[in-house]
Order: sequence, then structure tokens, then C-alpha cells
Amino acid sequence: MRVQFERTGGFAGICLSAVIEGDSLPEKERSALENEIEAAGFFDLPESIQGQGIAPDRFHYVITIEQGGRRHRVEVGENGMPAALRPLVQHLELLARLAR
Repeated sequence: MRVQFERTGGFAGICLSAVIEGDSLPEKERSALENEIEAAGFFDLPESIQGQGIAPDRFHYVITIEQGGRRHRVEVGENGMPAALRPLVQHLELLARLAR
């Protein structure tokens, strides 16, 4: 599994990004990430998810996941994010911060 994660926008406009290699994660962490990908239905999500109205100072996410021969990219704004995707995004934000 390979995950490319990028968060842009927000009040300060600071970009947070990381490439996360599943093989480099501890087993428990990798398993949790795989479960969140599955629970979010990530590979079934549309490539672009738009929120309602204008959302100044909100985060924008671009997530690309390669897993088991599949590759999928999703762009989503904070105000349009499906609830099932939030745990995965929060976990990726944490891993991106730790990778700095």
C-alpha cells in the first residue's frame, strides 16, 4: 500500500503532505489504516467531492491510494467530506505530521 496525502488551505494556508508506505508502518498501524480505507469505501468514492457553497479558510485534501493493484485519487473539501472518510483523513494527517 502506498498513500500520497496532501492538505492545503486553512486559515494559515500551510500545506501538509506526505507519502506513506504501508510496508514501513508497524503492523498494527498498517492494519488500522487498511481498515479505515475499507470503512470509507475509498475506492468507490468519486474523484472529486464538492461541498455546499463557498468555504473560505477550509482545508482541501488530495488523497491517492495504491493498494492491491488498484489506484484511486480523491479530491475533497473539508465542508464536503463524507463522515465515513473523516477517520481516514484524521489518521493520514497524524502520519503526515509525524513524517515531518
